[in-house]
Formats: sequence, structure tokens, C-alpha cells
Amino acid sequence: LLIMAVLLIFIVMAALFESCLLPLSILTTVPMAFLGVIWLMYLTDTSMDTIAFIGCILMVGVVVNNGIVIVDHINQLRKQCLNRYDAIVQGGLDRLRPVLMTALTTILGAIPLAIGGRIGEPATVSLGMSMIGGLSAGTILTLFVVPLFYSFIDDLQQWFMRFFGELFSLRQG
Repeated sequence: LLIMAVLLIFIVMAALFESCLLPLSILTTVPMAFLGVIWLMYLTDTSMDTIAFIGCILMVGVVVNNGIVIVDHINQLRKQCLNRYDAIVQGGLDRLRPVLMTALTTILGAIPLAIGGRIGEPATVSLGMSMIGGLSAGTILTLFVVPLFYSFIDDLQQWFMRFFGELFSLRQG
């Protein structure tokens, strides 16, 4: 189910950005965010059960949303004739507050789930822990890794365009 969710997210982002490469810059944070899930589950001695995987699916949605906010703003800045480096820096600065607000409200909202409380609700502990761990790592990584991979993928995309453009022009001549 988690793999299916990531594939559907990729398809929607490919349509949104009209590119199959740009969504990869956002999806690079998803596997790294799972390090935060594993780390917090290990530190709190919480078992990784089915409910925790539901928390991981929710976490993927928020992490990807934060990445989309940054990449979309970078693309808008580049359409306003900013060079790539300036657009990445300005996009990161402009979208720092919205990304942190989204992540912090979700993390703070998951604290009551992670604490548990009543005897009949032990299953929500793993849900809350997986969301908190994944969002904590995913948010930090989104702010640094997404712009980095955006520049790598943009370089790769420009190289492919030049390569196939030269190949096509050689074929025509």
C-alpha cells in the first residue's frame, strides 16, 4: 500500500510539473524520512506494526506536500527569469516558514497519539511515533535535500536536452 501511494504521488507530480524528473527531487526525501521513523521507533522501543505503516503513509503525504511547495516556488521564480541558483536560494527562504508551520502543526498534533493515555488506545502510539519521527527527519531533509537534488536533476535534464538535440541535429544533417 505504501509503494502504491508513492507511485500515485509520483504520477500526480509528473502531471503537475510536466516532467518525470522533477518529482524525483521531491521523492528523494521519502526514503530518508523513513530513517527518522526507524530511529524514533527504536529509541522509544515501539513496535513497527500495521498502524505504524498507516502513520508512514500519512507522513509521506505531508513530506511530499512540503517538497512540492518548495519546488513549485522555485519553478515560479525561474519563470520570472531568475537563474537557477538564485531561484533555489530564494525559494528555500520564501518557503521556510510554510514548510515548518505545516510540519510542526502535524508533529504537535501527533503528540497526543504518541503519548497514548487511555488503556484502550495502545495502537495509536505507533501511529503517532511513526508520524513524529518521519516528519522530523523529513522536514529537515526537505529543506536541504530537495533543493540539492533539484539542481542535480536540472543539470541532468539540461544534459539530456543538449545530448538529444545534438544527436537529432546530426541525424537531420
